[in-house]
Amino acid sequence: MTRDAIKIFVLDYLAGRMTCKEWVEIVTDYLEGKLTFWGRIRFHLHLGLCRGCRAYLRQTQQTIQVLGRLPEEPVPQAVREQLLQRFRARKSESS
Repeated sequence: MTRDAIKIFVLDYLAGRMTCKEWVEIVTDYLEGKLTFWGRIRFHLHLGLCRGCRAYLRQTQQTIQVLGRLPEEPVPQAVREQLLQRFRARKSESS
């Protein structure tokens, strides 16, 4: 086993062998500061090993940033109804 392979194995072990699916499930808790100390360590260890999850975190943070800039005006009722109809039509098409 190479030195790099051992390093990855040890980091993976310390990260609790967290899968990307498990990691994605706790992103919101991380962003809201709700993870325990060890939870944050596992989160960051996985993040350091996984390029895909780093990209996912950046995208999530950018989405939050953009949504935070939206005006707080309510959606007009006609627009709301039209959106709901489209969502329902799309859902029925995929079923």
